[in-house]
Amino acid sequence: MAGDGANRHSLLEDAQGIAYGATMAAFGIVILTHLGLVTGQTAGLAVLISYTTGWSFGAVFFVINLPFYWIGYRRMGGAFVAKTFAAVALMSAGTMILPRLVSFDQLHPGAGAVLFGFVSGAALLALFRHGASLGGVGIVALYLQDKTGFRAGWTQLLFDVGVFLLALGLRDVQTVAWSFLGALVLNMVIAINHRRDRYIAT
Repeated sequence: MAGDGANRHSLLEDAQGIAYGATMAAFGIVILTHLGLVTGQTAGLAVLISYTTGWSFGAVFFVINLPFYWIGYRRMGGAFVAKTFAAVALMSAGTMILPRLVSFDQLHPGAGAVLFGFVSGAALLALFRHGASLGGVGIVALYLQDKTGFRAGWTQLLFDVGVFLLALGLRDVQTVAWSFLGALVLNMVIAINHRRDRYIAT
């Protein structure tokens, strides 16, 4: 039934869905960072900070998201913020744990970029379906749309352009090109499979 997708799940179903989404998102980041690639949105900014400082992606991503929860609470409500906080915390922890459990003997950047897009797209779809997100820029984009009428999609696009321009100053052109492929696949997965009239999206 359209419109109630975010509310019809039991607590156990939500917990499983958020755990799945956060774990798959963490695995996507493991693929991404193994290849030295970048991505868009808040995760992309956290990846670049991690590359340039040597700080853990998980820690950076967790801290970057903290200011967005108040906006998320005002825009989406307490349940959304609680679920999103759990998803961000689980993903951040997962990116620290999974590299100790998973390694890649051979992974072509093109294949890795596509796999990142598929895995991360599936992760976000699961989170959206259970009324959560990975926080960040998407929340601000929706808030600005409510307040000013400026389309959320444009805000997210402008942010991504800034991230990739910054990446060009830090990574080689080929790496950024493969990264763009991964981001394109991710966004295509969301665009084709996600219904905004059914599930919360950020």
